[in-house]
Amino acid sequence: MFKRIELVSEDVKSVTNAQKAQILMNALPYIKKYSGKIVVVKYGGNAMINEDLKKSVMGDIVLLNLIGVKVVLVHGGGPHIKETLNRLGMESKFLNGLRVTDAETMKVVQMVLAGQVNKDLVNLIGTIGGKAIGLCGLDDQMIKVQKQSDELGYVGRITDVDVSIIKDNLDKGYIPVISTIGTDTNGQAYNINADTAAAKIAGALNAECMLSMTNIDGVLKDKDDPDSLLTEITLEQARQLEKDGIIAGGMIPKVQCCTDAIKAGVKRVFIINGTVPHAILIEMLTEEGLGTMFVGHYSIGK
Repeated sequence: MFKRIELVSEDVKSVTNAQKAQILMNALPYIKKYSGKIVVVKYGGNAMINEDLKKSVMGDIVLLNLIGVKVVLVHGGGPHIKETLNRLGMESKFLNGLRVTDAETMKVVQMVLAGQVNKDLVNLIGTIGGKAIGLCGLDDQMIKVQKQSDELGYVGRITDVDVSIIKDNLDKGYIPVISTIGTDTNGQAYNINADTAAAKIAGALNAECMLSMTNIDGVLKDKDDPDSLLTEITLEQARQLEKDGIIAGGMIPKVQCCTDAIKAGVKRVFIINGTVPHAILIEMLTEEGLGTMFVGHYSIGK
C-alpha cells in the first residue's frame, strides 16, 4: 500500500499545468452539483490506521468543505478499541459481526471513540486547514437507542436521531466529526455499529449522498474477479443479488445500510475502497468514479 501511494505521488508530479487545469474543469459540473449539499462519509477500516491514507481522507474532506460541500464525518474505531482492550488485558468478543460490550468494555469504547479517535481526527483536519468539531451520539442526546440483545450487552439499536446539533454546526461552517455512541432513555451509553449510524444520520439529514469507505472496491458480481465490479445497483437489484448469493457474508450488513439510507431519502450511496488515495474525490468529482453506487429505482447519475 505504501508503494501504491508513492506511485500515485510520482504520477501527480508528471502532470503538466495544462492537464491540472483540465482536471479542475472536468470536476466543475460535480462541484456545482454538490456545493451547498450535505454529504455523509462513513470512515473506518485500514484508512484509519494507515497514517498516509488518513491524511489523504482528511485532505479530501477539507477540500470538499472549502468548495462549499457540507461534509459530515461518521467514524468507527474498531482497531483502536481492540488495541486498548489488549493493553488492558481485556478480551475482544464478537457475535454476528458486532462487538460484545459489557460495562467495562463500554467504558473503553466511549473513552477511545469519543476521546482519542474523535479528537485526533478533529485535530488532523485543523492542521490541514479545515474547521472541525468533535461530537458523539451523547451530545444533545443526538442518537437514542434501545438495547439490541442481552447477549451483546451495551450494543444499541437506533430508535431516533436528532440532527439539530449537526445542522447548527454545518451552518457555522464546521465539519462535524461524529463517534458512534448512543444513549437510552436512562442515560446509559451504548456502542453502535458505525455503518448503521452513518445510514441513519444521512437519512435524517436528507443527505445528497453517503460514502461508505471499506477495504474492498465495491460489490463484485464474481468475488474472485476484480473486473466484475457492479458500478450501479438499484434497491430491487440489491434484493435479487442477495437472493442469488452474490451479496453474501460480511457484505450483507454493509449493503443493508446502503439500501436503508436510500429508503430514508438519501439520493445516492457509494461503497468505495478507502485504501485508494483520494478515493472520495475520485468518486465524487470524476465521471468514472471507482466504487459501487446505490440508487432507488432508476439511474439518477452521480
